[in-house]
Amino acid sequence: MLNSAGITESLGYVFRDKSLLEEALTHKSYYHENRETASSHNERLEFLGDAVIGLIIVEYLYLLEKQYPESVLAKVKSYLVSEMVLAEIAASLSLGKYLLLGKGEESTGGRDKKSILANALESLIGAVYLDSDYERTKSIVLDFFKGRIDSAIQSGEFFDYKTELQEKTQLLYGTLPEYRVIRQQGEEHKRVFTVAVYLNGKKLGIASGRRKKEAETLAAQKALGKIS
Repeated sequence: MLNSAGITESLGYVFRDKSLLEEALTHKSYYHENRETASSHNERLEFLGDAVIGLIIVEYLYLLEKQYPESVLAKVKSYLVSEMVLAEIAASLSLGKYLLLGKGEESTGGRDKKSILANALESLIGAVYLDSDYERTKSIVLDFFKGRIDSAIQSGEFFDYKTELQEKTQLLYGTLPEYRVIRQQGEEHKRVFTVAVYLNGKKLGIASGRRKKEAETLAAQKALGKIS
């Protein structure tokens, strides 16, 4: 029998139709092994949830005060609906322990598989949408994603500032910018890079990031502010 109290609390939503929640948490492996008791599995809800999450994220990005180009919005959206991010959110809800899995999936660590977790989160959102309405579903989805959206935008890694800076410096000065790592701090898995960007020996921008590429991108953004 499905124990849904924990996931209901984590989700912040109580289902009126409990059968939708059970369907959302039923993996096809469980359904195929228990056809006499399981009425369906979650793949159809997964299909719906994928579309609902995508729409809510795209709407949020489109309505941001700063109007970003479509190329940036597409990259941010693609990152946010990736298996990695969806699985992270599912894990934060401890979604894996509530899933109904077949014996095969259970024995091979299915509760921790990223693909299964990501699909289950989509199914759960699809179920919430059918059980409530768009606005309630949007509130739940943005609770999960808003911080990640804002962090993705602020990181600058989805913006091609380096190419923009290169094109501007070539046009205005006939030369290319140079990036130098001026400091590395922290342990290997928590390292922070500080990068400065120079033009003709003059420092135009300096920034830090968890990855060298991120630091270079942010430094390029600062440099653009000085030569624009």
